Amino acid sequence: MSFDIEESNRPKGKVAKRVASALLAATLVAGTYLLAFAQTPYVIESPGQVFDVLGSNNGVPVIQITNAKTYPTTGRLDLLTVMQLGNPDQTPSWAEVISAWLDPSKAVLPLSEVFPPGQSSKEVLAEASQMMTNSQQNAIAAALTQLGYKIQTQTFVASVVKGGAAEGLIHADDVILNVAGEPVSNLDELRAVVGKWVGPKPLAVQVIRGGKTTDVMVTPKMVDKALRIGVMVGTKYKFPVDVKLQLADVGGPSGGMMFALGIIDELTPENLTGGYHIAGTGTIAANGNVGPIGGIRQKLYAASSQGATWFLAPASNCSEVVGHVPNGLRVVKVSTLKQALAALKVISAGANTHQLPTCTTSK
Repeated sequence: MSFDIEESNRPKGKVAKRVASALLAATLVAGTYLLAFAQTPYVIESPGQVFDVLGSNNGVPVIQITNAKTYPTTGRLDLLTVMQLGNPDQTPSWAEVISAWLDPSKAVLPLSEVFPPGQSSKEVLAEASQMMTNSQQNAIAAALTQLGYKIQTQTFVASVVKGGAAEGLIHADDVILNVAGEPVSNLDELRAVVGKWVGPKPLAVQVIRGGKTTDVMVTPKMVDKALRIGVMVGTKYKFPVDVKLQLADVGGPSGGMMFALGIIDELTPENLTGGYHIAGTGTIAANGNVGPIGGIRQKLYAASSQGATWFLAPASNCSEVVGHVPNGLRVVKVSTLKQALAALKVISAGANTHQLPTCTTSK
């Protein structure tokens, strides 16, 4: 089938050009709007604030130690952060995402990777805040243990799993002393004892609640092919030295290693940094193990921008470090607090630094 268009109805000459120009302008306006305002399913991470743990934050020393002799420090030990643009309520525009893709100091991540479905921005921030609190406690424990102090620990109930075996029996903030007569001081010990349960009698869980010791009878349930009593636990420490860490509005566990190094530097007469500007990142366990963190590329750039010349990186992050180290920054890989201290000793001496382990393509 064919149609004839009357000659008089066809746009001609200047009229046709005006129509084409209007269509092009409308397309450009729509494209510009999409680039500038349209929501994206992404979050952008970029280099964030840098804090010297040997210095002050808002006029308050980051590390405050009482009832123990402290020593003056020099140099810098920088704790690094990542700045995040975007949340479930407001994601970055396509223009911002494209710009970030072209910037080696930034990373573009799926929104669902940073904010799991069903979890609000407020809940994510609260979780990050709790991670920072736990990280600081672990840093103090690791530092004081490294210095030879004896530390008392207690396992407390952070939360009770809804529908779990302990619901209605064990309460948040209960301190668990023992299970089935066996002392429990951490999550691994708790799981080991519960995992041996054969029934049919319930387990006796001895807790401290409101200052009183009581026995609670709990029958474990099988969860993901393992026996569980349905509690999330944490560790409370009783430190022989009063250490307070002041760093407001920063969340997450990645500053643990740098906190630990700063505490040791202040409690020992040796100058750990040798006056050098050293940055670093890594989680810390109470036993001194250093773990991986997120956003290491952004932290490398943050360290470089502040003038750091050395960077202590978790060995488990090495694959993300290789090929992304800014000029003028030297990276040393570490897996434990002892290794970090050994690296600082070499750096502060200013000799044989070529022997320090670094991240390579083979690791």
